[in-house]
Amino acid sequence: MDLLRWLFEAQIPVGGSALVLREVLGNIFGLLSALGGMRRKVWAWPMGIVGNILLLTVFLGNVFGAAAPATLWGQAGRQVMFIAVAVYGWYRWRQGRESSSQGRAIVPGWASTKVRIALIGAMIAGTAALTPLFDALGSYPPVWADAWTFMGSLLATYGMARGWTEFWLIWVAVDIVGVPLLFSAGYYASAVMYLFYGFFTLTGFFVWWRAEKRERILVHPGAAPVGAAR
Repeated sequence: MDLLRWLFEAQIPVGGSALVLREVLGNIFGLLSALGGMRRKVWAWPMGIVGNILLLTVFLGNVFGAAAPATLWGQAGRQVMFIAVAVYGWYRWRQGRESSSQGRAIVPGWASTKVRIALIGAMIAGTAALTPLFDALGSYPPVWADAWTFMGSLLATYGMARGWTEFWLIWVAVDIVGVPLLFSAGYYASAVMYLFYGFFTLTGFFVWWRAEKRERILVHPGAAPVGAAR
């Protein structure tokens, strides 16, 4: 109990303010998960789950009576969503590694044009639908930005589980909106990490792009990529 109390109350002094330790730790685990995802390692998923649990308690700061500066229902809700999708991704990547003669968890592939259109439509429609809900719950303004990051995170995580190379670009769209929102709400550790993610996701996109071209020929010559949707 003492350890849990310390974890919930611990802060890191920075200048005249302080960072919530759970926020810093949650983003560190998130970074490790992103690194594992870029390398297509199965352990990326459980690493991400640990970070999601920590960040869930942070973004529900007012609910927990913690020192968090504001409650972001979209940011909190997406941690729950992350955990659910991560379980699916963990299972799918483990299954892929076991069935692959090369021991690869996933072979990157491109989504079909139909799927790309569906992803864009879901991003726009989901943001529009969730904005009034998050507003009613008292999410930090601009509420549409909170809804945008929620929907983008959902689609990007699902895309990663499916092995679609485009999921990195969805993360870029999330970061463009998420960084200003987090800075405005006072979540400086998460905002800085999101800013770093913006550059990291671009790197990940090109890493997966090269891997898709290379491994599609080496692993499945003449066949469609594993992640490709029909």
